[in-house]
Amino acid sequence: MSKSPSPLILGLPKGSLQESTYALFKKAGFTISSSSRSYLPRVDDDDVEIRLIRAQEMSRYVELGMLDAGLTGHDWIVENGSDVHRVCELQYAKQGRKPVRWVVAVPENSNIREPKDLEGKRIATEAVGIARRWLEENGVQADVEFSWGATEVKAPELVDAIVELTETGNSLRANNLRIMATIMESNTWFVCSHKAWADEAKRAKIEQIAMLVNGALAAETKVLLKLNVKEDGLSEVIRILPSLHAPTVSSLSESDWHSVETVVEEHVVREIIPQLKAAGAEGIIELSLNKIIP
Repeated sequence: MSKSPSPLILGLPKGSLQESTYALFKKAGFTISSSSRSYLPRVDDDDVEIRLIRAQEMSRYVELGMLDAGLTGHDWIVENGSDVHRVCELQYAKQGRKPVRWVVAVPENSNIREPKDLEGKRIATEAVGIARRWLEENGVQADVEFSWGATEVKAPELVDAIVELTETGNSLRANNLRIMATIMESNTWFVCSHKAWADEAKRAKIEQIAMLVNGALAAETKVLLKLNVKEDGLSEVIRILPSLHAPTVSSLSESDWHSVETVVEEHVVREIIPQLKAAGAEGIIELSLNKIIP
């Protein structure tokens, strides 16, 4: 890899995704550290400089070339209408790996049941463009206003409905709101400027980061199982084991014993370990993984 004359300026999301992003990059091999007030974290890679930027603004700064690359949501790329190169999708959020959703929420006792009921109503949201496009697609005219925060508490006293981002829906329910419609689902995307993508050295660094981060995400739900089994139990053990590919089987020094290892989804381990034991497996070891690179 040729060394870039200048480091890659990488924007990471400040706010709700910050800690999970730091943890993800740690598993990918990049240790990031910063003080609580710093927007310039340190990373143990001389070819990368980190900037902490709100996800809402990230794609604009990448498009303008003020950042070479960054992590932001599909929703904010759409909201900003940003012309950026999408490197890869990263399926993670604050509390899990499911996409987050932009939803229309109304008070529990509201008569608003379908899009047409929003005609002439007042709606508060941080994603004004997304909300307006959805209303237009549904042939509805409504007053959409930008919300500076605490959007859930504005209905019903200040607005008739809100368009809000949710991962679990818990905050909406806690504020006596019900979801009337889902406008958009969104995952995190690794994006870069077209200029950075055209730079050979920076593109190589971006692709390296993408590969390692995706490898870390792929490993999050999986573990490595290792075990020993006699020849007469080998076929049954292999039948029980789910795996990414065929399990790796090696002969041990004792001629009728084999070592078996494979990668499996973590949630199935509690079910298959008793089955493996019953099939004659011994010395079963479960190991966590940092990365899986296909």
